[in-house]
Amino acid sequence: MIVVMRPKAPLQSINEVVGRIEKQGFRANISGGDQRTVIGVIGTSFYAEFADMLAAIPNVEAVIPVTRKYKLASREFNPVDTVIRVGDVTFGGSEVVVMAGPCSVENERQIIETAYAVRASGAKVLRGGAFKPRTSPYMFRGLAEEGLKLLAKAREETGLPVITEVMTTADVPLVAHYSDILQIGARNMQNYQLLEECGRSGRPVLLKRGLSATIEEWLLSAEYILNQGNWQVMLCERGIRSYDPMTRNCFDLTAVPLVKRLSHLPIIADPSHATGKWYLVEPMAMASVAAGADGLIIEVHPNPDHALSDGPQSLTFDNFAKMMAHLPHIAEAVGRRIGLHAYA
Repeated sequence: MIVVMRPKAPLQSINEVVGRIEKQGFRANISGGDQRTVIGVIGTSFYAEFADMLAAIPNVEAVIPVTRKYKLASREFNPVDTVIRVGDVTFGGSEVVVMAGPCSVENERQIIETAYAVRASGAKVLRGGAFKPRTSPYMFRGLAEEGLKLLAKAREETGLPVITEVMTTADVPLVAHYSDILQIGARNMQNYQLLEECGRSGRPVLLKRGLSATIEEWLLSAEYILNQGNWQVMLCERGIRSYDPMTRNCFDLTAVPLVKRLSHLPIIADPSHATGKWYLVEPMAMASVAAGADGLIIEVHPNPDHALSDGPQSLTFDNFAKMMAHLPHIAEAVGRRIGLHAYA
């Protein structure tokens, strides 16, 4: 349930509500707006008398039950957009943040060269895979810790924060040590132990939508991370499986404005995995910004024809630069702006 305080309620009343909540063994999450404070009550079950007790506290305007299965992720629970800060980068504000880099870290020259190139075009976060889930066990599956070290080296040289995928609970401390944002891939969206471990890591988490997941299932997966006390969660639409083989996935662009209506969490679009074709990435990136995405995650490679993974959907440096030159016009049209790196 949520407790809505009256406009400009004094701190004493807010503290009294929080104290009552915690005395009953529940947790309180305070969300402050310009005029009102909303307090979320986190727990498994509530009795009717408890809601009446809270409603009787001075300066409480309303006590409202949260009807959705996903509680913490819902906009009912937190009507204010969540803003996540990673160094100087802000997700969920007026800026649309672009994250870019190769699908897989292959060697030092490749990742360093790519990091400088995407930074020069305005990307604010470097992406790259050190652990890669592959359909076939015989495909390139990443450099593991060596790949993480190379990502950290690229961050040191360019100043770009790093996002990379974590695949197992045992790897969470290792990946968290080297990266700034933990990515949970589509295949692990319902790996609940991994979700909880990432929640406990304290790192921001980007949660990709599963291959065939409904939006409710996706938000319930986010709930596992949030329930560990980690509010730094971003959702990523990367396409879902369909019957049409013309594209890698079916890019559910409607998920972007729909999730923003249902949830306070930032939403990121991944047009690279969604389409699987490099020439579809730019138009779908622009459509994502127009639809309200808070960020983009784009695959970029110095030589896509020789990439060890996902070459057909990777942009060259030149194509990425062209896309980044076009995106600000779309952002401006919808009242947003593309957050470009200071070195761009």
